[in-house]
Amino acid sequence: MSTITNDKVVTLSYTVADSDGNLLKADDEQLQYLHGGYGGIFAPVEAALEGQSVGCSVTVKLQPADAFGEYDPELVDMVPVEQLPQPLEVGMQLEGTVPDDSDAPPAYATVTDIADGKAVLDANHPLAGMALVFECTVVAVRDATGEELAQVRERHTH
Repeated sequence: MSTITNDKVVTLSYTVADSDGNLLKADDEQLQYLHGGYGGIFAPVEAALEGQSVGCSVTVKLQPADAFGEYDPELVDMVPVEQLPQPLEVGMQLEGTVPDDSDAPPAYATVTDIADGKAVLDANHPLAGMALVFECTVVAVRDATGEELAQVRERHTH
């Protein structure tokens, strides 16, 4: 039986809940990541899975800094609605670019309010600032292919 070590592809079924136990994400789909500090999963979860094997279950309590970060009020902005795509609705997610950084990946913001011709855009992750409970069960463990390793290493050299 294969154990989880660096450069193994790990498949998990998982749930995510808030610190009060309210389920935020059910395991209706599985998560697959490359183990070894490549950023495919939260670092404390990866550490808890090190050396485990198929069938193992772990529960990890994540502080905001270990998950989606602290809520940053500076990532909230008010923008005139005429500058945004129409029709505009609360809850929509908009994609944009980071000013002065052409190499940055696209930035996303959620429309949280529309009033008086202005929209409030929040670029924080919806779970930012929340302590989370990540529960998972290991479904499969296999060696990564050379192609998978090359892809992840290429991403980490930029």
